[in-house]
Amino acid sequence: MFNKLRSFICFILMVLAVVPYSYAERIRDLVTVQGVRENALVGYGIVVGLDGTGDQTSQTPFTIQSITNMLSQLGITVPSASNMQLKNVAAVMVTAKLPSYARIGQQIDVVVSSLGNAKSLRGGTLIMTPLKGADNQVYAIAQGNLFVGGMGASTRGSRVSVNQTAGAAIPGGATIERELTTRLDEERTIHLHLNQFDFTLAAKIAEAINKVQKNIAVPLDGMTVKLIMPQDSQTRVKLLSKIQNLEISSTPISAKVVINTRTGVVVMNQRVQLDNCAVAHGNLSVVVNNQLRVSQPNTPFAGGRTAVVPDNEVSIQQDGGALHNLGSGADLNRVISSLNLLGANPTELMSILEALKSAGCLHASLETI
Repeated sequence: MFNKLRSFICFILMVLAVVPYSYAERIRDLVTVQGVRENALVGYGIVVGLDGTGDQTSQTPFTIQSITNMLSQLGITVPSASNMQLKNVAAVMVTAKLPSYARIGQQIDVVVSSLGNAKSLRGGTLIMTPLKGADNQVYAIAQGNLFVGGMGASTRGSRVSVNQTAGAAIPGGATIERELTTRLDEERTIHLHLNQFDFTLAAKIAEAINKVQKNIAVPLDGMTVKLIMPQDSQTRVKLLSKIQNLEISSTPISAKVVINTRTGVVVMNQRVQLDNCAVAHGNLSVVVNNQLRVSQPNTPFAGGRTAVVPDNEVSIQQDGGALHNLGSGADLNRVISSLNLLGANPTELMSILEALKSAGCLHASLETI
């Protein structure tokens, strides 16, 4: 009996090893609701209380102008001929994101970034700054002590810094003063926008929703699913909550290779395949060596002068470009093993992948970011 049970367990493990693993994702992770999004806010402000690390006012005249305008609003008149040297003040830009359905009095986080040439914002305090939206209306007011994650030290022209000291954050540093008007509660239909274009996924989402509530979901295309919602607001919220937590089985993904030309990063998914092909590549390097030599006269009284003469040497080196046979890859591991045989660096790998795609040996789409 024990041997039969052990054989059955081994059979199950073998089946699980052969059958590809499938997973499910919630609808809330796959779509966004039309009209429910964050809105960017921006404002111009002044940071005070710095320890001599503020803007150099001789190079940032807008900082002095901002201080003069602020003092005039507080009833203090600054003579126009005065030469203010403000080392503890910095002009900054303040950014924040206004959440959907945000209410008056709620607090949101803000990010403060130096606009001038301040060395550090550590220890500073942001003065009351209005934050405006794209419609030039004030939606929040920011103020508070800055939190700087970086640090730095300098002496006699040498400087050492860790992370960024010209940027800071204020958790809960802005108070919402105006609410966004939304018509989501008044509309009869709501659109769900998929994060990625996929006809199969849109059909699966509509099918799963219709199982919960019949005939309310219609896939319009590979990016949008239309929902016909009830008019009662409480019923609408409960239905959306139930829809967001529905699980959708994974759909087949397209073979894709993503190339980041700025950082040299190459990423490929598990669907990438290679056909039999031959690849040859060689490294060509040009080395320029600049050296300075001293030329002196042969005799002390020859009348010549000592001079510095540059000596330039240029050499070209090219490694062997042997032809490598890349076997067809049925999975990602074999593709990686085949490409590793070339011994190419990421920059060369980009050119090799583009050439393989042009030759029809690479079965994947190339995306450059």
